Amino acid sequence: MAVLVFAATIGVGACLLFQVQFILGKQILPWFGGAPAVWTTCMLFFQVLLLAGYGYAHLLGRSPSPLRQRNIHLGMLLLALALLLVRVLLWPSPITPSDEWKPGPDDLPSLAILGLLLFTIGLPFLVLSSTGPLLQAWYARCFPGASPYRLYALSNLGSLLGLLSYPFLLEPALSVTDQGWVWSAGFVVFVVGCAGAAVLVGRTEPATTRGASEAEAPAADAPPPTVAERALWLVLAMVASVMLLAVTSQISLEVAVIPFLWMLPLALYLLSFVLCFEYEGSYRRGLWIPLLLLGAGGTTVVILEGVGVPMLVQLVTYLSVLLFACMVCHGELVRRKPAPRYLTSFYLLVSAGGAAGGVFTGLVAPATFLGLWELPLALVAACVLALALGLFGGPTPRLHRVRMSAAWVGGAYLVVLAVMLGRDAVDDLSDNVHVSRGFFGVLRVDEDEDLDGEERMRLRHGRIIHGLQYTDPELALEPTSYYGPGSGVGLAIGTHPRRKAGEPMTLGFVGLGAGTLACYVFEGDHARFYEIDPDVVALSSGSSPLFTYLRDARGEVEVAIGDARINLEREPPRGFDVLALDAFSSDAIPTHLLTVEAMELYLEHLRDADSLIAVHISNRYLDLEPVVQGLAEELGLAVIRIDDDHEDERVFSSDWMLLATQPGAFEGVRALADPAELAPKQGEWPLWTDTYSNLVQVLK
Repeated sequence: MAVLVFAATIGVGACLLFQVQFILGKQILPWFGGAPAVWTTCMLFFQVLLLAGYGYAHLLGRSPSPLRQRNIHLGMLLLALALLLVRVLLWPSPITPSDEWKPGPDDLPSLAILGLLLFTIGLPFLVLSSTGPLLQAWYARCFPGASPYRLYALSNLGSLLGLLSYPFLLEPALSVTDQGWVWSAGFVVFVVGCAGAAVLVGRTEPATTRGASEAEAPAADAPPPTVAERALWLVLAMVASVMLLAVTSQISLEVAVIPFLWMLPLALYLLSFVLCFEYEGSYRRGLWIPLLLLGAGGTTVVILEGVGVPMLVQLVTYLSVLLFACMVCHGELVRRKPAPRYLTSFYLLVSAGGAAGGVFTGLVAPATFLGLWELPLALVAACVLALALGLFGGPTPRLHRVRMSAAWVGGAYLVVLAVMLGRDAVDDLSDNVHVSRGFFGVLRVDEDEDLDGEERMRLRHGRIIHGLQYTDPELALEPTSYYGPGSGVGLAIGTHPRRKAGEPMTLGFVGLGAGTLACYVFEGDHARFYEIDPDVVALSSGSSPLFTYLRDARGEVEVAIGDARINLEREPPRGFDVLALDAFSSDAIPTHLLTVEAMELYLEHLRDADSLIAVHISNRYLDLEPVVQGLAEELGLAVIRIDDDHEDERVFSSDWMLLATQPGAFEGVRALADPAELAPKQGEWPLWTDTYSNLVQVLK
């Protein structure tokens, strides 16, 4: 029974530890524009706080009195519980902050996220993260001779359960607020379990202290880990952490920023922990090191090929190489685990390595790198470690020559991969007139000529073109790329009754890009762009902008920096004649801009029954038509689809959907185009809300 108390408490704590990351990540994701860096920053926070928890457990574990340890830790648990109880009166749930905590336009996203998480879940997460190693130390005192590493594997199984339960159980069934209540109830159960374990420690202290001393006598003779061994623990954990975050970021950028795709890499990361610590025979160098090298080669091909690789192939490749790298790193950690007396210092350094990887990926890399180079660097580092440990980590002289030959072959292979990745990074920088990296991604501006010899500037966000402009003044205000006169947005503005009558129009554009839509702002018009990325705005601002659409617009143009939904929620009704949503052409789409609640907000900002909402649904991997149709059906809106198949050097093919409160608003569009009439199909369309969205349903 006593063993069950320890096992259940550690399992529940580990489950809660990971569930809360998804709950809060899900809630604050739309507050910061649905950017992939939101989850990376969340992971940075949780890894650093995990380190703090392990440090607290390590310091507390140095106390010779288990009773003193018990009393201090129970006090921390009760303090965290009291904090949650106070928030019952202030927030929708004890861990989900109210809308007043949404960021302002001048807030730095990374700092805002870190501060919000610290205030929201800092103390409860700290005690949760410290309880695992602390209870394992108590377990070793209560049960001399029993391996505490089994509890470490159980902790990872609990974490895996927390991961899998969120996207498959909690997220589909409960709102974020309800999830917060369920988690808080689980935290109460966890505190009760900790109290039970503390009682056991108090009852068995005299006997177990003697038993532990006798059991630990042989271990006391074991030499302490050397500085080199401790450094290797740190490095192995850091490389695995960087691989986890880099792969997660890559997947988010290529597909979407949703908890399910956050879960997959983290689940594989934890699975490698469980396999390596619970089933030590599962890690064999002869299997996993070659797999890592092969996976690195496949990943290199995917990175270099870019958009030419199908999404499913990208997912499988990235996730596979992550598993291979984590198996190598965590398998080597298990081979080097110390005697039980050095248990907490081992966990502390492993956690420090994870936190160092989070700091590198979440803060250092975005501030110093101009491209997404974390994954290539982590790949090379993991392969170098694997080759070095495979060569020097074995004691058998008979295999030394075989190891040397394999190391030479693997080293040459690795050099080729590193050169290929390095050349790609250098070419990426040299081929652009502007490169910048910020919280919301990497922006590149290049200059080329079309087939007619006309020079133009092109803006890329990641791998997607987000607009272009010709440098010839006579062509500078010509609509280009996805926004030609025959596109959905071009027709919506050009055929509007106010445009035909020569009356001024009020236009709203969600997403700035190169600013091409400013071409449709005529004298007397007023246009308001909503752009979350200040770096994008900077390209069209100042005395010498790279893109001059805003500067040269014939009407009045302004830009609101920040998430469009948050800005629109805080503004009075704008009375837009046309509101264009142009934020979904990237691989990672902000799903919070295509929910029922978002569409209801857009409708509040329209002028009258002639007003239109234009949604740009061009996307390589996702078919967003069913989502928009579902919104139209739910809210009783008329909807048509405009496919502009005209494509040349200046205008790209594009897919748009137009929505209105009454079908008569489309009369002007129908006179110039042949839109697809989308008849209602009751129950056949997915319906996205702020608490539910499923991208799997709309994969092409």
